[in-house]
Amino acid sequence: MIVLVGFMGAGKTTLGAALAQRLGLPFVDTDDVIAARHGPIADIFASAGEATFRDLEEDAIRETLTGPQAVVSLGGGAVETPAVRDLLAGHEVIWLRISLQDALARLGDDPSRPVLNSANLAARFAARQPLYAQVATKIADAMSADLLDALDVT
Repeated sequence: MIVLVGFMGAGKTTLGAALAQRLGLPFVDTDDVIAARHGPIADIFASAGEATFRDLEEDAIRETLTGPQAVVSLGGGAVETPAVRDLLAGHEVIWLRISLQDALARLGDDPSRPVLNSANLAARFAARQPLYAQVATKIADAMSADLLDALDVT
């Protein structure tokens, strides 16, 4: 498995799909898996809360990582769950590192991202950085023009 982690707006879905195509592997975005099963993520946050969403996310990640080889994109907050960090052990995990300012510039005002408008966004961003570093086997600059070529994955 090749797993992409990083803050929202880092380009995990876009890069993951391109990388999967290059490697001839399927691409799985765990946010898409959750949405297909349970409805839009923003609706899950609104109706059931973030804790319920994180439980659904952990289940989707566990299932995906025990499935066939793929390039997998995780939601930006997935690494906050200790069990998810444990699940990532033994996989190639690429952290797409991005500044908060660059992420916000890419995202704009996207209503489908419930964490984007939280009052503590900067604190969440800062708290996640060491968690991304903890699980990463590679770190890549999300703003690199030649990011796909720079990854050097097989």
